[in-house]
Amino acid sequence: MAADARNLTGEPFVARSPDAGPAGAGRPAARPKRGVPPPPSPPAPGGRTPAFAAPARVPLPDASGPREATTRLIAHGCWYPSADPSGTRVAFICDRGGVPQLWTGPVDGDDVHLLDDGPDPVTEVSWSPDGRWIAYTTAPGGGEHTRVLCVRPDGGDRHILAGAEPGSSAHLGCWAYDGSAIAVTVAVPTAAPGPDATAEPGAPGPGAADGLLPAHWRDRAGDTRLLGPAPHTAPGPGLPSPVLTVRTAAIGAPGGGTAPTAGFGDGLSAYLVDPDGVAAPALLAVEKDAATLRVCDLSRDGALALLRRGPRGRREAVVLRTADLETTCVMPVADGDPWIGGFSPRADTLWLRSNAHREFAVLLAAGLDPEGRPRGWSVAASRENSDLELLRCARDGASAVLAWNVRGVSELEVLDTSGVGGPGADASGVGGPGPGAGAPARPGPKKDAVARPGRSGETAARSGRSGDAVARSGPETVPPRPVSLPHEVVTRITAAGPRLLLALSGSRRRPGIWWLPDGATPVRTPWSSRDEDAVPPGRPPVRPVPLRPTARDGLPLNGWYYRAPGRAPAEPAPCVVHLHGGPEDQERPVLDPLYHEILGRGVDVFAPDVRGSSGYGRSFVDADLGRGRFAAIDDVADCAAHAVLAGLADPARLAVMGRSYGGYLTFASLVWHPDLFRTGIAVCGMSDLATFFEGTEPWIAQSAAHKYGHPERDRELLRALSPMSRVDALRAPVLAVHGEHDTNVPPGESEQFVRAARERGVTAELLTLPDEGHEFLRADNRRLFRRAAADWLQRQLGT
Repeated sequence: MAADARNLTGEPFVARSPDAGPAGAGRPAARPKRGVPPPPSPPAPGGRTPAFAAPARVPLPDASGPREATTRLIAHGCWYPSADPSGTRVAFICDRGGVPQLWTGPVDGDDVHLLDDGPDPVTEVSWSPDGRWIAYTTAPGGGEHTRVLCVRPDGGDRHILAGAEPGSSAHLGCWAYDGSAIAVTVAVPTAAPGPDATAEPGAPGPGAADGLLPAHWRDRAGDTRLLGPAPHTAPGPGLPSPVLTVRTAAIGAPGGGTAPTAGFGDGLSAYLVDPDGVAAPALLAVEKDAATLRVCDLSRDGALALLRRGPRGRREAVVLRTADLETTCVMPVADGDPWIGGFSPRADTLWLRSNAHREFAVLLAAGLDPEGRPRGWSVAASRENSDLELLRCARDGASAVLAWNVRGVSELEVLDTSGVGGPGADASGVGGPGPGAGAPARPGPKKDAVARPGRSGETAARSGRSGDAVARSGPETVPPRPVSLPHEVVTRITAAGPRLLLALSGSRRRPGIWWLPDGATPVRTPWSSRDEDAVPPGRPPVRPVPLRPTARDGLPLNGWYYRAPGRAPAEPAPCVVHLHGGPEDQERPVLDPLYHEILGRGVDVFAPDVRGSSGYGRSFVDADLGRGRFAAIDDVADCAAHAVLAGLADPARLAVMGRSYGGYLTFASLVWHPDLFRTGIAVCGMSDLATFFEGTEPWIAQSAAHKYGHPERDRELLRALSPMSRVDALRAPVLAVHGEHDTNVPPGESEQFVRAARERGVTAELLTLPDEGHEFLRADNRRLFRRAAADWLQRQLGT
């Protein structure tokens, strides 16, 4: 039977044997596995399927709470800010009440107010441009499905905008410029996709028709190209709008265009919704079978929409003309932050954060003709060996705020965009005039209508390091203005009237929100945690140091090493290798309460970025595709060896731990390198890639097929990569942890590994956290998990 929490931490918790029945009596059940699709529902009015039915407005009672949460956490976090039009008040997410909730407060005062005291975690926030509404996203029951709500700034008129329908999920998009509508994306499971309109009639190929797929995959067949990175050696966009080389669903009204690429996505519909409920929702875009779809920006006149679509590793920016739903531009964009760019005030320039044909993401600019088609592309800003990870364009079009990822640490700068790019310029020398190049530009001041002179080379935007940003030279180019940061990582940038708001995290502070009253020096908001309150008194946070391991095949790796307090510099210590998720996530030097708990037990933490991680170029991200995953598993062992050879870690007291994909790597490391690690802790990890594909969300499956392999055509590879296939080699005790409502990686992945370990006489325990999904969001559960994990390591490593 599973361990009782009292044996681990002295506190009760919900634990469930992997042999037990359904969990969570009296609570919402986890989403069932996707099997044979249900019979098609009758068509909705107008011939649309229910996947394209408009979201329904559902009124809710007032849920505003007291100005102080009933259970106030001193060491709380505040993040995801969104300001009112004046920039004097901010809506934000805060967990001071024990769960992420919606709060508001002044930027320069501490009179904060709780707007929704419900138990469902809040994930995104957006204040309307007219100041009348605050839209936000919640995750009912702590699970993976979300809904979009709206509330007045005083807490009144709260209602669900989208996602109330059973089985559906909804996501926030952008507001219309005047605040009259907000874009939302609704995801509804679809029936089996139709034939691919891009394929030749009768063309052979794997799929449902070949009779090779099991029944539960016949609705997911498609043309998926994977196993090997695409070349990224081209200098940049060679055409105004690159021709798509993958078969992908058309953006537009139902019934037209091509069929989807892979047949295992949800039906996604993007709408413009009136928060007042007066006007009916307007359908903006449809993807019948897709991983993601988000409306990122609308032009001021509403004529153009910027959308982001596609699975991880294959994201695309799409410009859509709203009058006829015609796609005018498609450009590959980078993973990471979903807010990929925006239009200039007159919609004659498009700004994008893109890594199209490049190793690292840059700021691209395209001049647009009156029909929304690009005249040409230019690189407005780039850095050597650094990704542009956050982009915020000013509403007046005069500037953009750029956050660069420099080996995990953020560097922030403000770029004057009035003299960069232009409607018809090819300032980089890599783009050329395309269709519509001879059409007149939209009316506007001359400085925004002339082509910008450029050169084939790049010049440093400001003197100094070779890693500084570069902008294309020209008579109106102004060097970017750097903004000093008090902490290491920027997680969000937003406007607050004429000023900026920043969400910051660091190795010595909880997430907090800072504002720039003078435009240059960040000031902490009074309601964000003070740095001295980040952890209980007596043991300050540990600042990590970078380590640079080398994999056995010569690939350079990176990571952050945290040394437990009180340990002599030359004394080898017990150490846990902690692995992030993704695989495309990146380890950042931010305060992790889990690390703080483990370090307090005398155990070092080494958090590496193995191949497949972001932040080091697209080739590094793609280095784990297909059979490259075997090398990623070896990277874990090579990182542990590096810590030992550096004299930091005790080779007899090594552990491995990770969550999500890191949980998979934990299971894999324990069976591929059974004599290296003394124990392991796998959190929400996959143990068998076949059962993972059967049970995960469709949009996750679509992205995962690109990363791991197709569940049918690459089934032998997936079997070879699955830890369950090598579980006989397991020697070390293992603790598995899972959220009860996780539908990204279903709890059965942990259950079957624990069961198999026990059948082979290996110590294995399972901790199931109630009312949690793939992320652990509730303070009591997070605390329980940290203490259980630290207790396990302390006991197994003998500290």
